[in-house]
Amino acid sequence: MNSLGITHFLVLSSLLFSIGLVCALTRKNALSILIGIELILNAAGLNFVAFSRYGNFGIEGPVFTLFIIVLAAAEAVVALAMIFTLQKKYKTVDVDRTDSLRG
Repeated sequence: MNSLGITHFLVLSSLLFSIGLVCALTRKNALSILIGIELILNAAGLNFVAFSRYGNFGIEGPVFTLFIIVLAAAEAVVALAMIFTLQKKYKTVDVDRTDSLRG
């Protein structure tokens, strides 16, 4: 029986991080950039849990992952508020067409 090892989780995490990084750096849509950042944060959380499980580091990995989930939720709220402001003021969510968010 082939069991999952830490290598499988690290490969999945590196794929998630790579996809998130490419998405965050190449997209011009603010919502796509937000999704890329969320993928990067999820990859970091997966690393913490995998190292905690296979490295016998204790409870710190899941605790840090819970902190990352809370941080991602707060980041999503602030980013979505900014996206709604962009849509209301500029009628687009393309980050290249906006100059600033000043009054």
